[in-house]
Parts: sequence; C-alpha cells; structure tokens
Amino acid sequence: MGREMVNKVAQVTLAFWVLKVLATTLGETAGDFISMTLKLGYYAGLGITAAALVVVLAAQVGSRKLHLPLFWLAIVATTTVGTEISDYMDRSLGLGYVRGSALLLAGLAATLAVWYARERSLRVHPLTKPRVEVLFWVAVLFSNSLGTAFGDFLVDNAGLSFVQGALVTAGIIAVVAALHYATKVNEVALFWIAFVFTRPFGATFGDFLTKGHDVGGLALGRGASSAVTMLLLAGVLVWTMYRSGTTGRATE
Repeated sequence: MGREMVNKVAQVTLAFWVLKVLATTLGETAGDFISMTLKLGYYAGLGITAAALVVVLAAQVGSRKLHLPLFWLAIVATTTVGTEISDYMDRSLGLGYVRGSALLLAGLAATLAVWYARERSLRVHPLTKPRVEVLFWVAVLFSNSLGTAFGDFLVDNAGLSFVQGALVTAGIIAVVAALHYATKVNEVALFWIAFVFTRPFGATFGDFLTKGHDVGGLALGRGASSAVTMLLLAGVLVWTMYRSGTTGRATE
C-alpha cells in the first residue's frame, strides 16, 4: 500500500516542457546517429534502443520513488526508440508516414482507453499506482513514436521545410498553452495533445540541426548535435533539481 502513495512522474511545469522538447530533440538526433551515422540500419537500431529502453523502464517502474534523472532518461529512451520505430515502419516495412501515424494513433488511443476504463481518469500527476505507471510509459512510447512519424510527414509528405515543420508544431503547442491559461478545456486532454506535439517539434528541429544544407539543414552532425542537446538537457535538469532542493520533485 505504501508503494502506491509515492508519485512517480515529474511535476508538469514550464521546466517539464523545456526538458521534454530537449529530450525529443535528443531522441531524434541520437536515433539517427545509431541507425545512420553508425550505419547499423533500422533493424539493429531498433533492437539496440529497445533493449536499452527495457532496462531503463525496468529501473524506473521498479523504483520506489521518483528519481528525476532516471525519469528523464526514460523519456529520452522512449523518444530514441520512437525515432527507430517510425523510420522502421516507413522505410523498412514501407507503410509510409500516413499509415504509420494512423497505426500509432490507434495504439495510443487504445492504451488511453484501457487506462481510462481501469482508472476512470487519465491524470498523470500524481501517478502513484504501478499498473498505471506501466500504462503511462506505454502511452509515452506510442505518443513519441507518433510524434516522430507526424514530424516526418510534415517534411516528407507535406513538403514543409524543417523550420516550417517546427513552426507548425510550435503553433499547435502555443494554442494548447493558450487554451490552458485562458479557458476551462480539460487539462488532461491538453496535456496529452501537448505531449504528442512536442515530439514532432523536437524531431523537425533535430533534423534541422543535422540534415545537409541542400535540404535546408545546418549540417551540424548527429553526434555533435546529440552531445550539445544532452548537455543542455543535463543543465536544465540540474537547475530544476537545484531549485526544488530534491531529486524527487520539480517545482513551479
């Protein structure tokens, strides 16, 4: 019973969303670094990142309290696997980003439906029950994979540049923020919409950093971009933990 009293999700504040964007950007650049720069391919890339995700999630779910570094490592792991899943569905299975996005959206909807049927709520903070935490991470994986596919759809199918794709998703996030502060729209619904769309923002921004000049990118390199993004994420995380005075709870 004591296990169910401990919240296992970081408090949703502005710092949460900054970390989420950095994590999704890192997931994009790191995923492409593994499969493309290291030339391991999508099969091996998915296998490696999925194995790492299992280890990280086992530690996260098995922990008796919230450890912010572990929580955000799990977010990064899901975004990295999400990159590999999206690319595998599109380029290895030949499903394309539209059908891939539809399948991932169906998976996310099914996960949230099971969650709601069991708990009659989709609230993520506080998250105190182990069985709900598992559903949360399944939903996170689907949402990050869906966001990756949608971001690639904006560029590859809709013909937007990386900057335009990032601006489109940033616009959606801005609308969600406005609805949060100016209306009484359900906060749980707004959270999941924002959670999904921060992923394509990070994906398109990550591609903007790493892709060549000929396709509108900065050509900074996947390894260098991953390293810089990782340092930024670590810096914001350390600052957040310093402000809260604890590794277990973020503050406003």
